[in-house]
Amino acid sequence: EFYRGEDGRPVERVLVVDCDVHQGDGTASFHVDPNSSSDGPATSSFHGKNHLHGKLFTLDLHAASNYPFAKAKCTYDYPLPDHCPDDLYLSTLEMALDLAWNEVRPQLVLYNAGVDVHRSDRLGRLAISREGMKRRDYCVISKCVERGIPVAAVVGGGYDEDVRALGRRHALVHRVCAQIWREKEMWKRGR
Repeated sequence: EFYRGEDGRPVERVLVVDCDVHQGDGTASFHVDPNSSSDGPATSSFHGKNHLHGKLFTLDLHAASNYPFAKAKCTYDYPLPDHCPDDLYLSTLEMALDLAWNEVRPQLVLYNAGVDVHRSDRLGRLAISREGMKRRDYCVISKCVERGIPVAAVVGGGYDEDVRALGRRHALVHRVCAQIWREKEMWKRGR
């Protein structure tokens, strides 16, 4: 049993939405059984047992030419070109989320709101603006809320000598969560 929802039933399908600029090869590795000769996502292994098979799915937007150079296989992989602008990034994200919602029907979403996608990040390779990151976070969080899917968001990445600017980027996802809370009047839901 992975997690119990508010209704007390076990959560059977978890979607990891990884928007860090580097591919989430560690998360993707949960798809591969080390005892299998297959390279595909056929089985999951956790200490030699298939606890996560058919339960953990990964959606990953990342810079194609960034580390790690040898990519793991995610459930949904979206390698993006260097200097990818907001519009391409956001349209890819929306399409990927719609596909994952329809196929996986997740009961829980774990969201990595990586800030190393920002255009001034020295290791990022993408060209996402601060507004683009805010729109990305809003897209993921609001889609979860609208579908009644619990979501846990974490910040990740960020390589900038301007610590204050980096801190403001990390705060974006928290500001977006507060904005959605107010817009949807979530305090009235009793949660």
